[in-house]
Amino acid sequence: MSDFQVRVAPEPGRVVVHVAGVCDLRHREELTVALTGAADASPLVVVDLAAVEFLDSSGLHALVTAHRAARRRSGNVYVVGAVGSVASVLRMTGILRLLQPPASVGSVVAPCSDAV
Repeated sequence: MSDFQVRVAPEPGRVVVHVAGVCDLRHREELTVALTGAADASPLVVVDLAAVEFLDSSGLHALVTAHRAARRRSGNVYVVGAVGSVASVLRMTGILRLLQPPASVGSVVAPCSDAV
């Protein structure tokens, strides 16, 4: 899958944003709008990156922008499901540490892993 897709799924008490494909500069605005919109709609946003094949600085920027928007409203954005190079990029940049869910959230979602 190389096409970029983002799907926002409201759930009780949170919004889950499912991201798939290649997340690069071409899709930064679409991802930023989806993530900040989710942060406006709910105090808890879970970003599922399990189907993301590639994430560059544009995607990282969108995640941090959403995090800041959520924090202004006393909310949280967490990333889950990232694997392989996507998890590695999140870890190397410190964004995984910033957006890693606590145990209370992580118990209902898959954590990020370097495993492919």
